[in-house]
Formats: sequence, C-alpha cells, structure tokens
Amino acid sequence: MDKLQAMRTFVRVVEAGSFSAVAHEADVTQGAISKQVAALETELGARLLTRTTRSLALTEEGARYFEQVQRLLAEIAEAEGALRTGEQQLSGWLRVAASVGFGRLKLMPIVQAFLAEHRDVKVDLRLHDSFIDLVEHGIDVAVRIGELADSSLIARRIGTTHRMLVAHRNYLRHLPQGLTAPRIPMDLAAHNCLVYTETVSRNAWNFTAGAGAEVPAGTSQVVRVQGNLQTNSSEVMRASLLAGMGIGYSPTWLFEQELASGELQRLLPDWEAVPMPIHLVSPQQRRHSAKVKAFAEFVGRALA
Repeated sequence: MDKLQAMRTFVRVVEAGSFSAVAHEADVTQGAISKQVAALETELGARLLTRTTRSLALTEEGARYFEQVQRLLAEIAEAEGALRTGEQQLSGWLRVAASVGFGRLKLMPIVQAFLAEHRDVKVDLRLHDSFIDLVEHGIDVAVRIGELADSSLIARRIGTTHRMLVAHRNYLRHLPQGLTAPRIPMDLAAHNCLVYTETVSRNAWNFTAGAGAEVPAGTSQVVRVQGNLQTNSSEVMRASLLAGMGIGYSPTWLFEQELASGELQRLLPDWEAVPMPIHLVSPQQRRHSAKVKAFAEFVGRALA
C-alpha cells in the first residue's frame, strides 16, 4: 500500500463526502477508492469512517486523524513547492471553476494559452453560474465575480467587471405605442427587464449619475425592475437579450461584439452601473500549490 497516497485519498473522501466523487476525479472505480481507505484503516488498526448507503461520517478517531493528516499533507505540499525552481516543472491536473459566460468568453482563451506554456499541466474546467463548494468538488481555484462573502477561502483580486444597461435594437424598434427608450433609471419600471438571479442585487438595479445626467453627478438611484423572464444562466440571459425580449443589466464582456456592431445598444449612457470585483479563490489546503500560484499569476496578467 502507498500509505501517502492512501492518506491523500482519505482526506479527499472526507472533503468530498463520497467515494464516488473522488473516484470520478481520479478516473478510477469507486471500489478502488474504497479499498485504499480500507487498507489505511487496516494499517492503522482503527475505523476512520462510518459508511451507510447514503452518507459517510467520521468516527471520533477518524476526525482526529483527518485533522492531523490534512495539516501534514499541506506541509508536504509546501515543502515540495519550495523545491520547485521553475514553472516549467508544473504537471498534473488543475481543477478550475468559473461562471458559464465568463468561462466561455474570457477564461477559455487564457486556459488555452496557459496549457500551451505548461505542457505537462492538464486543466479540468468546470463551468457553473451558481457558486459551488470548492472543497466538496475538489476545485483548486475558481473565478468569482461580485463581492465575496466572508469565508475561509484564499482570495486574490484580479480585476473588475463593468456592467451596463443594454437592449437589442429590435426590442427598441418594436416598443408599444406611447413607450419610449428609457431616459432616466426610473423609466425602467415601464419596460420588460430580464433579471439575472445569480447576483446579490437580482432585480434591484443600482445606478450612479455621471456628468451628463440631469441630476448632480454621484447621485445614486436604485430601481426595482420587473419582467417576464428571470434566470440563473448567463447563457440564457445572453440569448434572451439577443432575441430582443427585453432590457438587461449585464457585464460589458458578455456582449463586446454585439455592442461594437450596434446590434445591441447601451441605454442610459449618462448613468453608471455599479462595477463588480473579480477574484480568484482557492481552498486553504491549496494555498501552497505551485500550479494554483502559477495559474493565478497567469490569469492576473492576462486580465490586467
């Protein structure tokens, strides 16, 4: 038995909460993962996990062992990282998470460039519009857009997302009689506004007056909008806006080509939408990973 590997497997099983999740990560059978943990228990002469058909739970001995082994593995990773003399030595899997739209439009080209520079690294890119538990899913590093909740994650700010009010030209051409394009934020109350639900603000859209607004610069207004569609998918939001279904409050990077061509038009240009920070976040136990550090620096440079 490779005891060190068995210890790593045990820690990942506890973090993920199942044998099957770790088996999927390692591309082996669930039985192989279970045998590693069973062999470790035999070696130690102690039961570490209580298994049922639906869940796993640490025994009292297992909880003490898990805490000690997790700390030991972090120290080993730190020692190995200190021996690395160049990024060209990076190898193995790097599990990265991001939102669907940002991942497809912005992160994927950066990942391609990173892989071209580090031939021995393999990236498992997982795209979700909701925030997933990084430890449970074995994620090394994730891109988070928006204000971060207090947590134990290691965070590094790498940029800012600017948003704007947008609508397709066909939506604006076919407004009901008597309705015109919004001139001030409060006009949005009369329009069909499409709501993206994976932000804290949801349908409360916040604007700050610029120099050309009819009110003093810096004046803040919040409009609670409504419409016939809300979604937790950035891709559905993108498709709906391009179909001319309504007005959106969206990141500029989601529609760069359409804005440049005039297909999509910016509304209320004298009012600024509240920007959102972009962070790279990692679990505490990944803080010594040379791959994570190299990837974070690479993404930071690319988005600078």
